[in-house]
Amino acid sequence: MKGAYPVIINKETLVVYVPDFDISTQGTDIENCIEMAREAIGLSGISLEDIGKSIPKPSYELPIAEKDKLVTFVDVDFAYYRQIEDNKMVKRNCTIPNYLNVISEKAG
Repeated sequence: MKGAYPVIINKETLVVYVPDFDISTQGTDIENCIEMAREAIGLSGISLEDIGKSIPKPSYELPIAEKDKLVTFVDVDFAYYRQIEDNKMVKRNCTIPNYLNVISEKAG
C-alpha cells in the first residue's frame, strides 16, 4: 500500500508532526525532516499491521500552516518498509572482480 500523508514541520525546531498517525520525529534540516517523517510513517504503519490494526488512511487535507511551520505531503510505500524489516537470510553466490577479492581478503 502506498499513501501520501500530510506533515507539519516546525522550521525553527525541525520537529515533524504526522497528524494521521499522531506521531512526531525530528530532522537536521528540511530535507532530512521529510526523510525522517517518511521512515516514521512507514515503520509505524507496519508496526500497526503487526499488532493486528489497520494503517490509517491518508487524510489528503493539509492543515492550515501557522507561522514558522511548513505543511506538506510525504509519500510512503509500506511494502518497501515491510521488505526492509524482513530479516530472513538469503545466500547468494556471485562473481566479483579480482581487485575486490584482494581488498576483501586483506580486510579479513
